[in-house]
Amino acid sequence: MGNRLSKIYTRTGDDGSTGLGDGTRVAKESARVTAYGTVDEANSCIGLLLAAEVPGDVRDLLTTIQHQLFDLGGELCIPGHAAIEDADVTALEAHLDRYNDDLPPLKDFILPGGGEAAARCHVARTVVRRAERDAVALSRSEPVRPEAVRYLNRLSDLLFVLARVLARAGGHDDVLWRHERRR
Repeated sequence: MGNRLSKIYTRTGDDGSTGLGDGTRVAKESARVTAYGTVDEANSCIGLLLAAEVPGDVRDLLTTIQHQLFDLGGELCIPGHAAIEDADVTALEAHLDRYNDDLPPLKDFILPGGGEAAARCHVARTVVRRAERDAVALSRSEPVRPEAVRYLNRLSDLLFVLARVLARAGGHDDVLWRHERRR
């Protein structure tokens, strides 16, 4: 592949613009840059989660997801590019069902927590939710493939379930919201 990133600073963004994957220059605060930037942030949150103690099967799944998020960021960075497919969404649903089957049913809302890995997973979940909102906002003004939005929606659901799985793996329970805490 050669040295694609031999020079890290280019100074081309000093004017408040950035280059998309197709060479187009746009404002750094554009909806498109915001959307793929939040996907990048979500990927970083998953990287932080992977720095914690995580069971091997979850680690493998999250690593695959990191690659898919990088692909999704590329899709959002290059107008008209397709990287996420229906099969990727279906795979997330299969993982979601598999991990959720072993969890006790929820009768109450849960709070983010349940040990370090679970808490990091909840942070990743909330950032993925924001990435989904940003992709939807972008879709109001520019084309965004529905597979991208569906992927982010399912991923946030999966991360919620994985947070519960990680809480149990770390010897913790769900942190239940006490809605009757006021006297």
